[in-house]
Amino acid sequence: MSETPREQEPPREMHRARATPQRRLSPIWIVPIVAVLIGLWLVYDNYRSRGPVITLTMSSAEGIEAGSTLIKTRNVEVGRVERVQLSEDLSHAVITARMSPEAEPMLTEGSRFWVVKPRIGREGISGLGTVLSGAYIQLEPGGGEPGVREFQVSDQPPVAPADAAGLRVNLISQLGNSLRAGDPVTYQGYTVGRVEEVDFDPDSRRMNQRIFIESPYDRLVTENTRFWSASGVDLRLDADGFRVNVESLEALLGGGVTFGVPDDLPRGRPVENDTNFNLYADEESARQGTFNRYLEYVLLVEDSVRGLSRGAPVEFRGVRIGTVAAVPWQFTASQPNTREGFAIPVLIRIEPQRLGIENQEIDLEEWDERFHRLFGRGLRASLKSGNLLTGAMFVDINFYREEAEDYTAATFSERDVFPTTSTGFAQIEAQVTSLLEKLNALEIEPLLAGLDRNLATSEAMLNEVRELSESLQEVLDDPGTRNLPSNLNDSLEALRETLEGLSPDSNAYRELTSAAERLERLMRDLQPVTRTLNENPRALLFDSLEAEDPQPRAPRRGQ
Repeated sequence: MSETPREQEPPREMHRARATPQRRLSPIWIVPIVAVLIGLWLVYDNYRSRGPVITLTMSSAEGIEAGSTLIKTRNVEVGRVERVQLSEDLSHAVITARMSPEAEPMLTEGSRFWVVKPRIGREGISGLGTVLSGAYIQLEPGGGEPGVREFQVSDQPPVAPADAAGLRVNLISQLGNSLRAGDPVTYQGYTVGRVEEVDFDPDSRRMNQRIFIESPYDRLVTENTRFWSASGVDLRLDADGFRVNVESLEALLGGGVTFGVPDDLPRGRPVENDTNFNLYADEESARQGTFNRYLEYVLLVEDSVRGLSRGAPVEFRGVRIGTVAAVPWQFTASQPNTREGFAIPVLIRIEPQRLGIENQEIDLEEWDERFHRLFGRGLRASLKSGNLLTGAMFVDINFYREEAEDYTAATFSERDVFPTTSTGFAQIEAQVTSLLEKLNALEIEPLLAGLDRNLATSEAMLNEVRELSESLQEVLDDPGTRNLPSNLNDSLEALRETLEGLSPDSNAYRELTSAAERLERLMRDLQPVTRTLNENPRALLFDSLEAEDPQPRAPRRGQ
């Protein structure tokens, strides 16, 4: 029985194991482990919450500060500028910005960036909200391929959003006009769009302008539309007279573009985006640009071409049928052998489209044959004055069947010669020259001597008139002459008083009337005596009229 407990006693190794205490993880390690896990989570969350990094380039970083300048879309923050530095060639500023993850879909091809800051322009003051908050970069999402990370920051805000409803067309011009981004695009004085971009191509030496026309005014642009520069006030004084064209006030201050369809053209079909148009200098040039089918002739003018300029009209009996293309043209080219003297070459264009046949097929060869037939019938060109004030001239085409010389076909520098005739001014000049020659042939000395005598006689007469005037002045200055009006007034007053004394109510008038009555009675009483004396004049000496007449006797002697 003593062996049983020994048999039941566990082995010695097991006893040692039980006697050694078991090692456990200390609770103090829980805190650093949790801190590491939290840090790893924060790093992952920060990495996951960080958006893409983009690079912006701009000409000047004015108002941009690293760490504080925001990037916004519709006034919502979508990024922040992290670094601002210069490019390697020091030509522009390079900005590194961190965008938010929500801005990833906005970073596409066609997205636009610009700086929002206080600006003063023709449209007023903008960006006043940034005076206190500081400038920020505005993002306008595009609609192209995503994943773009480099963008150009514009100096000016865009005229219209990229997704705005409207039409964008390109204007090409050969002139260095003063158009700038933001200038108005007008239609009959009403603003319907803006100039978005202006660029000069040194290779083609052309100005390229991109304009945006808002909807619904984009329907006004068709295939027959013409664009021209609006300078505000267009003053023109030429052969057609004096014209004034005034655009809108905004165009008057800064210029712009206007457009329209010429009256003699159909409206045409609408155009698509990015259609190219020519930009003309003015409305008249745009209208002339519609006549693209023409015949060219050369005028060999022997008279003066002073006052004739490029663009002057070519008229047939007052109807414009063409335009002067160049004055002079190919001046050093050889003259035709049929001409005796040197003439000034003038290039003109005959434009059949001006006769209202724009929509018809024009056969230029047929028109050329028609003109050559008319040359043989006396059709000639001459220069005439279109404006006496400015001296501007135009080309007049008419028939001169009697005065015109026989037509002989000729060419000048591979152009047919349009026959000409002397102008009215040249004829007047010839007549004046002939008159001067006749005047030179006259004997002027006797005429001048007679003129001297006439002048001497006239001078003597003037001296006599001067002396007479002085004598008359002395008479007028005499005190008696000066008192003559008052004496005359006194005499008239006395005469008036005398006439008043002879009125029917005055005593003198009654006495005069009574005397006249007595005289009348006396005359009646004397009528018998007068009658008796008329019948027998001796009754005045003898008492009896029947007594015989006494006989005269001589006295006797002694008595």
